[in-house]
Amino acid sequence: MSNGQGDAAAAGGLGASGAGPGSGSGSGLAADGASGGTPTLPRNVLGTHHGMLEEQILAVKRRLVMEAGSAIGMLESAIEALVKLDEPAAREVIRRDDEIDKEEVRIEEECLRLLALFNPLARDFRTVAALMRVNADLERVADHATSLCKQTIKLRKFKDAGTHIALPTSLVELGQRVPIQCQTLMRALVNEKADDARAVIMKDAAIDTLDKRLFDECVDAMTETREGRSAGMLYYRCGRELERVGDLMTNIAEDVLYLATGSIVRHEEKKRLKGQAG
Repeated sequence: MSNGQGDAAAAGGLGASGAGPGSGSGSGLAADGASGGTPTLPRNVLGTHHGMLEEQILAVKRRLVMEAGSAIGMLESAIEALVKLDEPAAREVIRRDDEIDKEEVRIEEECLRLLALFNPLARDFRTVAALMRVNADLERVADHATSLCKQTIKLRKFKDAGTHIALPTSLVELGQRVPIQCQTLMRALVNEKADDARAVIMKDAAIDTLDKRLFDECVDAMTETREGRSAGMLYYRCGRELERVGDLMTNIAEDVLYLATGSIVRHEEKKRLKGQAG
């Protein structure tokens, strides 16, 4: 958040733009000396205003971390349901998606309220903007977990009807790697660690490689029957859902870098980081 020097600078800037020398009477702004210096906001008023903003941004960040825990928990439960082809567990994950949707809207509304009410500047503005973007991506993580469970239910029906393909090894590894990426990134978000965020972007290349390998495994595992081909395609669809979660983690990593450094990381820089991992 902004430091004391930033507050003082903001106060001086507001005084200079909000009223000219000698116009402080009746405005609530204090003038410097009888000759009429630059009006400034009283420090206690400015401190209270900024303190309220910091407190409310911190409250939003706490809610976002709780939302992240719920979304990642859904993903982990969805992967477990897929491994076991557990239809009741898959349906329970789908049921939980509605609450994530509602919380995503509530957090966005709170961020918009802070922007309108406090008109944050510099780091405070970056923080609110980053939280809004992360909030949207977390809701999409829950959507992908839900879609994963829908594929699990279909695969379970194929198994019950006598058609079953063993879980591809690439899909097993994706199911292990992606949740670890999620947990690592959430710690980076909480601690605003730029190095941890860069590491997540670099590791995304391994997830992309597994996704490509999974396609070949699914094709090789398909049987001659229509049901066998459908089951193979469903497994590949599951891998795509996990790969997309990995992409969302790189998006959030970009937001953490923006929050921590003020730099926007896109396209070429992201390719460079992935290239370092390869």
